[in-house]
Amino acid sequence: MANKIPVIAIFDVGKTNKKLFLFDEQYQLVFERTAKFNETVDEDGDPCENLESLRLSVFDSLREVFSKDIYDIKAISFSTYGASFVYLDEQGQPLTPLYNYLKEYPKEISDTFYKKYGGEDLVSNETASPVLGSLNSGLQLYRIKEERPELFARIKYALHLPQYMSYLLSGTAYSELTSIGCHTLLWDFNKAQYHNWVTGEGLEPKLAPIVACDTVTKPAFGGDYKVGVGLHDSSAALIPYLVNFHEPFLLISTGTWCISLNPFNNTPLTPGELKQDCLCYLSYKGNAVKASRLFAGYEHEQQTKRLAQHFKISPSFYKHIAYNPETIDQLKALNRSAEFADRDLDSFANIDEAYHQLIIDLVEKQIVSSQLVLNGAPVSRIFVDGGFSKNPIYMNLLAKAFPKIEVYAASVAQATSVGTALSIHQHWNSKPIPNDMIQLKYYAIPHV
Repeated sequence: MANKIPVIAIFDVGKTNKKLFLFDEQYQLVFERTAKFNETVDEDGDPCENLESLRLSVFDSLREVFSKDIYDIKAISFSTYGASFVYLDEQGQPLTPLYNYLKEYPKEISDTFYKKYGGEDLVSNETASPVLGSLNSGLQLYRIKEERPELFARIKYALHLPQYMSYLLSGTAYSELTSIGCHTLLWDFNKAQYHNWVTGEGLEPKLAPIVACDTVTKPAFGGDYKVGVGLHDSSAALIPYLVNFHEPFLLISTGTWCISLNPFNNTPLTPGELKQDCLCYLSYKGNAVKASRLFAGYEHEQQTKRLAQHFKISPSFYKHIAYNPETIDQLKALNRSAEFADRDLDSFANIDEAYHQLIIDLVEKQIVSSQLVLNGAPVSRIFVDGGFSKNPIYMNLLAKAFPKIEVYAASVAQATSVGTALSIHQHWNSKPIPNDMIQLKYYAIPHV
């Protein structure tokens, strides 16, 4: 076909959904494919990602899009969740399951580690990472070294998940900063290099060479396209906003985790902030981005299932519940502060009332979380993207909570994937970056 559409393919791998997107040179979505896999279990019986299903899905999806005559694939890259390592042997084969970042971490190993390197507060402060057990992916590799030295010896490279997926196509192992800089405990944010414990424990040779986030390589087999090194999803989601907005803003990227990212906050992390799950990410340019995290998307998922079961309705019920300020006022007047998981569902008159209470509870936590990264670096706008940006109850409550800041539901067609594509724009796209890729909906505070 003579006039093929030049596109970039982005694999967006979340904990729940695995998606493939094709974007044209205007960053318009022209093709989408979604897959879900059943989890498998690791050797301890703990649930984990099915790595083989993921690998096969990549090649199945690519076979499908390469067979379509209308697309000219110029580049392929990846964005995935973080804190997850794939351990490769000399032949490039995975040596272990893809361990879940929620896997329990042995207290003895953790205690020994922190004692050896100056204590939790010092290590946390220097690495801009709260103490999170397996969510500190560097500690996953340290655990293997301590518990299974024979396995550790066989590891050629420990690749974070985005870089493993890139490796599947390029055959070249790399590390990059957005994956290294997301609560891994690996990076010394003061010295802008691996922390001294990484070198002290002999981990650095197991970590592939660091390259810039806009690096591309050739594919290992066939095809005239570029392969990006992949990005950590939270950092990728920030890129369209950094490209389009220069006034100070806060981005609340909502998904399984709701992450408040303030790229304009240069204040050092305090021990108190670290204990409240604040951290720093590294942006695609290598700059520290102060952030706070809340497991709110996961909580929403669990509690909506509970509500659906209790009220005997479809689990997608919440998509049809409109914002009702009177219901909010009635519930707040009761002043029943509690974790929603502990609330008696029989105390609610109907599903609308119960769901409004769930969102009240989640937004109250979100306010506390976001305020942590607004302190010392106020912003003029808050952008919310992802699932909660489409939730009118959530958005209205958030706008009400920050009356002096403009609050917007921001819609970028797949912000994480668009950000990943933007990071290698110059390698695949002959056109300038469009300035209308972010759709904004302003949530005004009603004047009483």
